[in-house]
Amino acid sequence: MKQTQSYQSIKLSNNSLEKFDDTLVIEAPLQININKEPYTVVMRTPGNDEELARGLLYAEDIYKKKDGIKVEIIKTEKDFSTVINMGILKEKLGKGYLNKRTLLSVSSCGICGKKELKDLKVKGETLKNNSNKNVKDMVESTSRMFLKMNNKQSIFKSTGGSHACAVFNTNEKLLTIKEDIGRHNAVDKCVGDLINQNKLKEANYMLVSGRVSYEIVSKAFLAKIPIIIAVSACSSLAVDFAKEFGIFLIGFSRNNKMTIYSTPHK
Repeated sequence: MKQTQSYQSIKLSNNSLEKFDDTLVIEAPLQININKEPYTVVMRTPGNDEELARGLLYAEDIYKKKDGIKVEIIKTEKDFSTVINMGILKEKLGKGYLNKRTLLSVSSCGICGKKELKDLKVKGETLKNNSNKNVKDMVESTSRMFLKMNNKQSIFKSTGGSHACAVFNTNEKLLTIKEDIGRHNAVDKCVGDLINQNKLKEANYMLVSGRVSYEIVSKAFLAKIPIIIAVSACSSLAVDFAKEFGIFLIGFSRNNKMTIYSTPHK
């Protein structure tokens, strides 16, 4: 599915104007239905819509299994908007389905549609970190993984406008990488892909191209991924939740440097 689009633009450089064809990342709505009833609308970059829906339903505690779900693309419009239906037996729907989203989820927000503060609460056992690496080894390991991730960010290379999430196992093997205009969408796409591959239990490192805030940490925790490494900053709530959830959280990982915010295993 098309993920970028060309637009004619004007560039101002050295006080001169120049027309050129610019390439932009596509942002378009995806309506997710559950059993043919509208559940939510997500602003996303087209592509991997099934994985996105699966990852979102997993994070929302609606359905966490690979099998027992019938995915159907109902329609796709010319403006890249799509309607997808997730067919799930009603008795198999998780508790999260009772708290239906009623608002649009924009590309910059992973918690849009939550109704009350209590809906932000995330429960589960504290994660156990599988990494025994010292700080020096961690810097080198992170650099290698980010290099693998960067080499596969084709949308970002052509537009400069997409985020990426990449997931690796304990041996730094790349399990999946996805790009999207929304950081949380890229995470959901990765989780959904790992569910389809039956490899979610192998996930150990989650690398993200932007900042880390509450929703990224919560999605990693629910997917039981114990280490999050970000190119950019981490929010205060992300750090607080990482410490509570047992997540090893690293930010500003670039140029052989990093800031470690949470080391629950030490």
